[in-house]
Amino acid sequence: MSTASTPPLAVARISTWRQFNALTKPRVIQLIVFCALIGMVLAVPGVPSWMQVQQAAVACLGIWLVAGAAAAFNCVVEQRIDAKMKRTAWRPTAKGELTNTQTLAFSATLCAIGSAILYVLVNPLTMWLTFATFVGYAVIYTVVLKPLTPQNIVIGGASGAMPPVLGWAAMTGDVGPEAAILFLIIFLWTPPHFWALALYRVEDYRKSGLPMLPVTHGSEFTRLQILLYTFILLAACLMPFIYGMSSWLYLAVALGLSAGFCWYAWRLWQNYSDALARKTFRFSLIHLSALFAALLLDHYLL
Repeated sequence: MSTASTPPLAVARISTWRQFNALTKPRVIQLIVFCALIGMVLAVPGVPSWMQVQQAAVACLGIWLVAGAAAAFNCVVEQRIDAKMKRTAWRPTAKGELTNTQTLAFSATLCAIGSAILYVLVNPLTMWLTFATFVGYAVIYTVVLKPLTPQNIVIGGASGAMPPVLGWAAMTGDVGPEAAILFLIIFLWTPPHFWALALYRVEDYRKSGLPMLPVTHGSEFTRLQILLYTFILLAACLMPFIYGMSSWLYLAVALGLSAGFCWYAWRLWQNYSDALARKTFRFSLIHLSALFAALLLDHYLL
């Protein structure tokens, strides 16, 4: 249907819906839910029953809602910073298209509904862990750590590493060592992922006043940290195989992906360019997605 044939009120409602949807950072939420789903799948031996499939679907919905609430809250806290950065200046809060009251109400509603779904239809442990993740990201990371320390992404990365733990808890009502391994992988993946972005967006971060590592310690130091983290991450990516969570299929994929990430980091350390930093950032997304996809395939095929 063309916009010209759509009533003005309907157009306004569609526009408002898109603005609220943008607050949830849909692409980020997709990765969060995907990682949570991997935790759910790995927690269930063999092919899940129909009841387990339903429980996983409900848990994904609850986690999506609470994660979206955290993202919306983040947009309120950082609206002035977002307005100064090209990467985030389009956000509805940064442009003034949505008020703080509207955004906070939206965030509270999503958080309340998502938490209720998790508590009543999944289990209390998953709800409390998910809510703790909300507080960790929206308050501890966004409000406290991010504007105060260049290690913000390292410490705050704990919240971003929680999705597979949430997924595991949703299916088992417990948090086992397998979930801790998945947590560790994402926790170690987060710094080189975000620092690669910060390298080619350094001027944006400098204007915003955020003490990101390239701003406070320079490009060379940041590139060295990225390289060292990719080496440590490679070791962590081997742990699912060593612990017995996966077989040779996952090991082969993990070695290939981790070697690729280290290669990008090595090149970045040796000869920096914004283009290479972008490629490193994009490869980091492929690395995590393909790594967890390999865990999923390994779980069912072997």
